[in-house]
Amino acid sequence: MAKELRREIGTFTALATVMGTVIGGGVFFKTASVVAANHSANMTLLAWVVGGLLTLCAGLTSAELAAAIPRTGGAMRYLEYAYGKPLGFLMGWAQLLVYYPANIAALSIVFSTQWLALFHLSSAWQLPIAILCGGSITALNFLGARVGGTVQSVALIFKLLPIAVIVGVGLFAPTNVPLSFWPISTGHHLGWGNAFSASLVATMFAYDGWIGIGNIAGEMKRPEKDLPRAIILGLTLITVIYTLINLVFLKTLPIDQIAGNQNAAAEASIRLFGQFGGRLVTIGILISVYGAINGYTLTGMRVPFAMAEEDSLPFSAYFRRLSRHTYVPYFAGTVQFAIALIMMLLGSFDLLTDMLVFVMWVFNCFIFIAVFRLRKREPELKRPYRVPWYPVIPLIALLGGFFILITTLVTEPGLAITGLALTLLGLPVYYWHQRQTLK
Repeated sequence: MAKELRREIGTFTALATVMGTVIGGGVFFKTASVVAANHSANMTLLAWVVGGLLTLCAGLTSAELAAAIPRTGGAMRYLEYAYGKPLGFLMGWAQLLVYYPANIAALSIVFSTQWLALFHLSSAWQLPIAILCGGSITALNFLGARVGGTVQSVALIFKLLPIAVIVGVGLFAPTNVPLSFWPISTGHHLGWGNAFSASLVATMFAYDGWIGIGNIAGEMKRPEKDLPRAIILGLTLITVIYTLINLVFLKTLPIDQIAGNQNAAAEASIRLFGQFGGRLVTIGILISVYGAINGYTLTGMRVPFAMAEEDSLPFSAYFRRLSRHTYVPYFAGTVQFAIALIMMLLGSFDLLTDMLVFVMWVFNCFIFIAVFRLRKREPELKRPYRVPWYPVIPLIALLGGFFILITTLVTEPGLAITGLALTLLGLPVYYWHQRQTLK
C-alpha cells in the first residue's frame, strides 16, 4: 500500500508556515528602493499595502494548484501538469540559474553592507565579507540538513525580534519628521504613474516566498478551510507588519536619508535606541539576513538534486551525488554557490533582486493562467481547496503579474532581457539532454 502524507497540520501551524516563509530580510532594505522611486511617505506606504494585497491574491490563487497537485517539487510540478514537461523544466532551470543564486548573492551583499556599517569598516571589505557570508552558509549546510535546519530555527526567532522591537517602540516614539497621508503624491517632480509602478515592483522582493505556501496542503487536516484562512490571515498580518515598520522608518528619518540608503534600518534603530541599542537591533537584523540566506541555500541545492533524480539535467549523475556521511547534495550546493559568487562579482542588491522578481513573476503568471486552464480542462479534478471569489481573485493576481512584467520591461529592459535569456537558455539544454537520453 502506497504511503501518503499524514494530515496533521492545523490552522496555527499553517499560519506560522505562511509568515515564516514570506518574512525575510527584504523589508529592512527594500524601503530604500521604494522611497528612492517616489520620494514620498504616503506613496511608500500605499505601495506596501498594494503589494501585500497583490501577494494575497497570488497566494490564494496558487494554493488551488498546490492542493490539487500535491507533488514534491511544488510550482515546477504545477506547470509540468498544466503545460507539459518543457515549461516545468524551465522553471526548475530558472530556479537553479537565477532565483536561488541571485537571492543568496543579493542577501550576502546586503549582509556585508550592514556588517561594514556596524563595525565601521572600509568598503574594500564589502565583497570579501559577502563571499565569506555566502560561503560559510553553504559550508554549514554541507554538515547536514539538521545543521541547516537548526540555523533556520534560531534565525526565525531573530527574524521577528528586530521587527517587533522597531515597530513596538518606533510607533510611540516622538518624531520631528512631518508626515502627510493624503493626498497621495510624489516628491522631486516625479510622474505619479512611473513612481508608483517602480515602488510597487520594489516591494515584491520583500513579499517573495508565497509560492511555497501551498506545498503544505497535502498535510493539512482541513485544507479547504484552513489553507485560505492561514493565507488570508498570514499575508494580511505580514502586510500590516511591513506597512508599520515602514511607517516607523518614515517618521524616524527624513525621506532623503532613506532614499537609496540600505543602512536606513540600522540608522533608524540608532535614532530610536541610541548607539548601543541600535547596534543590538542591527545584530538581530544581520542574524535575520543570515537565516534568510540559509533558507535559500538549504532549499535551493535540492532543486537540481530533485531534477537530477529524474535525469532531467545534463550531468545528472553529478547533481544527484550525496555526501557519504551527511547525505547532502554537495555538488548541487557547490554549483549553486559558484553561480552566486559570479553574481556577487557582477551585480548589486537591487539589480539582482529585481531580476529574480521579474523571472519568477513570468512563471507566476503561467501558474495563475493554469488555474483557469485546469478548471476548464479538468473540471472533475479533485480540489481540496478552491480559490475563493473565482474568477476575481485569479484575475487580480494575473493583471498584477502582467503589470510587474510590463513595468520591468519598460523601466529596466536590459535586466529583463538578461533574465529572460538566462531562462530561455534552458530550452536548448532541455531538448539536447532529451536527445542524449534517447540515444
